[in-house]
Amino acid sequence: MFKFEHRKLEQVDSFVISQLAGFSGIKPHTIRIWEKRYQALQPERSEGNTRYYNSHQLKRLLNIVSLMHTEHKLQELCTMPDEQLAMLIQKHYLSTPDAGTSQYVSQLIHAGISWQEQRFQQLLTRCIKQHGVAATYKEVIYPLLQRTGIMWAAGTLNPAQEHFITHLLRQKLATAVDALPAPPDNAECWLLFLPEDEWHETGLLFSQYLLRQTGKKVIYLGGNVPESTLQQAITAVQPQHLLLFLVHRNPPEHTQAYLNNLRRYFKARNHIYVCGSASLLETVELPADTYLLHTPQQLEQTLSSTN
Repeated sequence: MFKFEHRKLEQVDSFVISQLAGFSGIKPHTIRIWEKRYQALQPERSEGNTRYYNSHQLKRLLNIVSLMHTEHKLQELCTMPDEQLAMLIQKHYLSTPDAGTSQYVSQLIHAGISWQEQRFQQLLTRCIKQHGVAATYKEVIYPLLQRTGIMWAAGTLNPAQEHFITHLLRQKLATAVDALPAPPDNAECWLLFLPEDEWHETGLLFSQYLLRQTGKKVIYLGGNVPESTLQQAITAVQPQHLLLFLVHRNPPEHTQAYLNNLRRYFKARNHIYVCGSASLLETVELPADTYLLHTPQQLEQTLSSTN
């Protein structure tokens, strides 16, 4: 439910095979086999004889991976020219009705890093129409965010591209939330927010969708909410539950103090749900009635148990 928080300001157009594997989901050993048997990619060599790849080869690999579950054989795909791969992608993803969710991830990455807004929107709309918002988030958007996080950490996705992709995702999720019926005034109330210096709202928006879908009332404060503002909202709204994301790499003692403060000014009988980085949150001791949610499925299970 969370994204990688690493940042690099400069985009590079050269990366090694382990990075290529992280972007595509294909193991390095498999990529090497495809190169040797089918000449699927043509890596260059550094002075030290290390393979390296550019963004053109990344996009080619993403297209091959996207078409692996179609009627075309792997050998056929690996030997196709780029123009033919692009035609098949257009036919398979934007014309036929049977693309599986997992195949969308590579194509959305391809559209995002190529600045193809219309194509990105068409793919995402089609996936939601076929599989629904919840399945699309869990099986497509969530893996997409993980992959782009790896790319960002490696420097092959620059901040502008990341903002472009996440903005399109936020638009789609916000539209899905708006399409849901308004809950009754007496519905169970959840307050959703990101603490100060937390900005990435994609997971929070999806949480809002799941809550609204189950008939909950949601007060959505968004990102970078100061503690004083949060206290005012809690006092005014009196929610039954809080839900927040913690991804920013603060020192563990700062996170511990924040959660302790949150527990002090929120009623002890009510629950606090914290989503985010497992490595960060496992270093703190959770206050009473505070729970970790690592995946979208855990939030769904929580909602089904409280209905």
